[in-house]
Amino acid sequence: MIRRLLLPAVLTGLALTAPARADFRLCNNTSTRVSVAIAYTDGKSWLSEGWWNLRPTACETLLRGPLAAQFYYVYAMDERGGEWKGKAFMCTRDREFRIDGRDDCFARGYDRTGFFEIDTGRDAKSWTVQLTDPNASAQ
Repeated sequence: MIRRLLLPAVLTGLALTAPARADFRLCNNTSTRVSVAIAYTDGKSWLSEGWWNLRPTACETLLRGPLAAQFYYVYAMDERGGEWKGKAFMCTRDREFRIDGRDDCFARGYDRTGFFEIDTGRDAKSWTVQLTDPNASAQ
C-alpha cells in the first residue's frame, strides 16, 4: 500500500536519450525502492498509469515503442518519504491504476497528484529519465 508523502525530494536526475531502443524508460539511481507513475496524452485524451516499483539501481520500461508525444509526466516517491513531483496534476490512486482523463479526480474517486514534465523534444523516438538521491552529491 502506498501512503501519502509529506517530505519533498529534489529532482536531480537528468533525462537522457537512449538511441538503442525506442521506449520511455525510467532508472532508479537511488539507494531505496521507488514507486513511479506516468501520464501522457494522445492529443485527444489523457491517460495516467502506475505503479512501477523499482528497486535501487534498476531501470524499467514504462512505455514500449517509439514516443508518440513530446511531453510526458512522471511522479515518483521513495520509501523514505521523498517525492519527485511537479505542477501538472493528474489522477492517481494508491493501488495499481490506469485512469482515463485528468479532470474531476476527487469526484471520480481518485487522488489528485502533481507530476513533473519531461520535454522529449519533437523528434525523440526514445527517452530515459534518471532519478537520483537528492543529497547523493553531498556525500
